[in-house]
Amino acid sequence: MIDTALREFSVTLQNELRFEADIEGAESMLAEVFTRRMITTLVEVGEIEEEAVQIFHRDDMVRPAVEVAGYSVQDGDTLNLIAAAYRGGDPEPLTKADAARAARRARNFWQRCRDRAYHDDLEESSDAHDMALAIRLAAPDIRRVRTFVITDGLARVEYLEPETEDGVEYHQSLWDLQRLWRLESAGRRGEPIIVDFTERFGRALPALVAPRQSQEYQAYMAVIPGDWLADIYEEFGARLLERNVRSFLQFTGKVNKGMRDTIRDQPGRFLAYNNGISATASSVEIEAMPDGGHGITRMRDLQIVNGGQTTASLHRASRSTIDVSGVAVQAKITQVEGELLDELVPRISEYANSQNKVQIADLSSNLPFHVELESLSRNIWAPLTAETARQTKWFYERARGQYSDAMNRDSSKARFQAMHPTKQRFSKVDLATFENTWDGEPHEVSKGAQKNFTRFMQRMQSRGGAFRPDVAYFQRAVAKAILFRRAERIVQAQQFGGYRRNIVAYSVARLSYATSQRLDLKAIWENQQIGPEIERALVELAHLAHAVLTDDDRPAANVTEWAKRPTCWERMRLTEWRLPPTITLTTSHGDLSVTTPSPSTSGAASHETALRVLDGISGDTFLAISSWAKQTDKLSPWQRRFASTIGGSLKHGRALSDKQIPHAFAILAEARAGGFRDD
Repeated sequence: MIDTALREFSVTLQNELRFEADIEGAESMLAEVFTRRMITTLVEVGEIEEEAVQIFHRDDMVRPAVEVAGYSVQDGDTLNLIAAAYRGGDPEPLTKADAARAARRARNFWQRCRDRAYHDDLEESSDAHDMALAIRLAAPDIRRVRTFVITDGLARVEYLEPETEDGVEYHQSLWDLQRLWRLESAGRRGEPIIVDFTERFGRALPALVAPRQSQEYQAYMAVIPGDWLADIYEEFGARLLERNVRSFLQFTGKVNKGMRDTIRDQPGRFLAYNNGISATASSVEIEAMPDGGHGITRMRDLQIVNGGQTTASLHRASRSTIDVSGVAVQAKITQVEGELLDELVPRISEYANSQNKVQIADLSSNLPFHVELESLSRNIWAPLTAETARQTKWFYERARGQYSDAMNRDSSKARFQAMHPTKQRFSKVDLATFENTWDGEPHEVSKGAQKNFTRFMQRMQSRGGAFRPDVAYFQRAVAKAILFRRAERIVQAQQFGGYRRNIVAYSVARLSYATSQRLDLKAIWENQQIGPEIERALVELAHLAHAVLTDDDRPAANVTEWAKRPTCWERMRLTEWRLPPTITLTTSHGDLSVTTPSPSTSGAASHETALRVLDGISGDTFLAISSWAKQTDKLSPWQRRFASTIGGSLKHGRALSDKQIPHAFAILAEARAGGFRDD
């Protein structure tokens, strides 16, 4: 008998998947939409540290048969494979045999790539070829293969027995509807990490119990054997660092050279040299030790809030045949009651890391920027259009699960969804995609949601902690969301066969570049759509982006790797394309009220006016504009770079081209309007 709440969650999930598939223009994409959602979930809860590339490939004709839905290579020696068992409709049981079969077919794919150069049997222009080739190239260093079987059904187990074959460890885990629901209902934080020292290592962890300073917490001091810490990280990975404010940006899994050398050459000195770790837990169980004192037997909700690099270095060293049993690591463990976890642990994490500056970008969803944008989204109504019977709102999901939580709290789910349609929900990760694309960084978008979000937060931090979103910013952000999501449907309709996300990002970025970010975002906001002229331009740009990404002359064999390179964007940016004259532009990328014809159609008088204004403007002036804009953040990143480029050209006596003149004129006018003085 399926729990009512679980059944309701299943219905909501299927509705959301169908809606997303509809946005992308194909009902048949339900399995892909589900896979993408699950990959994002696996990254967010720390099961995988590198966002997997979603690529479906199945071949029942080869023996043994192969099937895989995505992959990622982590730390150079771990291959993550995604095996999807999407059913659709009401939840159905997924037997252990079904799960084992899905995991086995994914494993067959890995072994065929490793042993038989499987990419040679696949179409060279296909995503599957790129995936198989990437795995083939990584194969000599792969020591662990982890398969994640994802399903919207109900599995009877969460893990399959690990195996070792030919020196490679194989781990299989299942993520079903029940497990996903547990994450949703728990606010999307990963399942609690429970470490039983007595069961795991045969004895308790000796510890000093600190005198109680507050009723809010209890502190313990301990020295953890290095092999214990490495073993715990082996199982739980980056999930141990979920509450570490620095881990999001700085944890890469790479071994710190100094720590590695100490672990290998002078393990007995590690305790003296290293600052150790700070950890938190919601409960700590202790017992009296036979020789006196106390020992920790069990901890729940274990989190390492400081010392992620120490932990990772020990783990990596242990996996590279270095003996870490002689290493000792000091640890401060703070037990915080469950109801205070979300309040105290982030502060413990921040202050524990304060010996090194904690960047604003580290704080993620609790940054005031996100909090205020969330508040704006709850209060701003979208304009009423001919296609809508009533006004609606765009729901900014600052933290995953907010939309579902808010809907469940509302007395009428139907009313909530009418006011906040699923299609008008966007997360902070989505926002990062829209903004980085608009600002000419499609190569960053192509690196995956999490790395792209990190880049967005770094850029946000460069604007200064005082920056706050206002109504105009929110409306522009929604307009960019409308533009990007419509581009997704347009690209899907072209049936390129792959690389949709990359093509969309490059197409929209090229449109933003061609218009000097002066597309009429206000009109998009007011109409809640982009208009036929922009749609036609996006069709052209999609074909241009596809040609650039798949060009036989590309320097990277793998298209997805090529898309991540700045040189790929440079090639796309420099490829000839003319902006349609029917597209209306604004006078400024930040001004949503005043519109003017496109520079491409403003005729000879406009060109002559621009030349007259630019006559006598030196290269030093444009270099000064670039420097001023960087200090004040008055212009977009693209405009700052362009000002520097043309400044250098003018200083070397090179005249501006016809293509550069309208952009130079617009940048000069915008800089002056923003307070720049030529002197």
